[in-house]
Amino acid sequence: MNAEVSLSCEGIERYLGEEDSRVHALRGVSLQVERGTVHAVVGPSGCGKSTLLYILGLLDHADSGWITIENEAVSHLVDDALARKRNELLGFIFQFHFLLEDFTAQENVMIPMRRLGRLSQSEMLERAANLLEEVGLSGKLKRASRHLSGGEQQRVAIARALANDPRVILADEPTGNLDTYNSDRAFELLKKIVRHGNTALLLVTHNPLIADLCDWVHTMADGRIVATYSRATGLHTTAATP
Repeated sequence: MNAEVSLSCEGIERYLGEEDSRVHALRGVSLQVERGTVHAVVGPSGCGKSTLLYILGLLDHADSGWITIENEAVSHLVDDALARKRNELLGFIFQFHFLLEDFTAQENVMIPMRRLGRLSQSEMLERAANLLEEVGLSGKLKRASRHLSGGEQQRVAIARALANDPRVILADEPTGNLDTYNSDRAFELLKKIVRHGNTALLLVTHNPLIADLCDWVHTMADGRIVATYSRATGLHTTAATP
């Protein structure tokens, strides 16, 4: 495998629902996400985008197929090991920020660090402060998240996703609840983090303007990636119909 690939999956299959009414949500999905690149997954509602993201984020299990992060196969790991790998290697940004509203911005960013347990209290405070400064919130460290604007809350969520220096950031409609100004600002911030940190970003979006700014765009339909577009080369590939 190419050493520059941060995240890859091959042949991902996923069924949802009960045996007598189950849905074939993912049908042999394969892709690679390289360091320093931004990938978008687009497609109609119900095509499997979020299901794929949650499986790649080790928040759900595939029924078959393989996932590799930083050249390490992780699909076979038991739940406790998956949770640790998720905390060590991945940062997840949800459409709804899921901050603890009575916690300060700084305390919210420290939550993943506490779970990983590698830093002292003073080191966690310093890292959280530095991350919040990076997202433009250095003046609101001690502000309870309930008193932050929607754009500010999403920037705290971005800082929290970066808490443990992840190799891959996964984002599910990260700008979906923001106005145009804050949406553009959040996306530009994510791109800057990817470029400077040599991190990989895979995001699900319905926003064509956001997708058009990504390095790669993967179009999904009926549980499959049916087309992939590279902005750098202009190459557009279409998957063969099974």
